[in-house]
Formats: sequence, structure tokens, C-alpha cells
Amino acid sequence: MSAVAEVLSTVAHHRDPRCSELPTCPVCADSMVAAEASAYVSDHMISYLWTCDTCGYGFVTKHAVKRIVCN
Repeated sequence: MSAVAEVLSTVAHHRDPRCSELPTCPVCADSMVAAEASAYVSDHMISYLWTCDTCGYGFVTKHAVKRIVCN
């Protein structure tokens, strides 16, 4: 089954470390547990490929990474 790729914006509204930022499938609303693949887009951006195990829908999310400088 082929997956349809779509880039979805991901913005965390809360930063509770125990609260999951994992997406749900936009088609069937099933919970997504792990990305199928990930890639560095740039020094400050990572993209993740998600494929729903239930319906097969696929999409890509991009996350900005903050650099922490320790002195």
C-alpha cells in the first residue's frame, strides 16, 4: 500500500515532559507511536516520516531544534 506524503506543521502548546507530542492519524485518528524514518533537513530542522498502521496514510512532520550552548 502506498503512502501519501503531506507536510504537517507541529507546534507544541504545552511542554510537559510526560505529555506526548506524537501525532494522531489525520484520516482515522489512530495514535502514532513511532516515526518510520527521520532526517536532518538543516542544522535546526528534523523531518519525520509517519505511516499509520491502521489505514496506511503517510505524512511528514518537521520540527525545529533549538541549539543549547554550554559554557
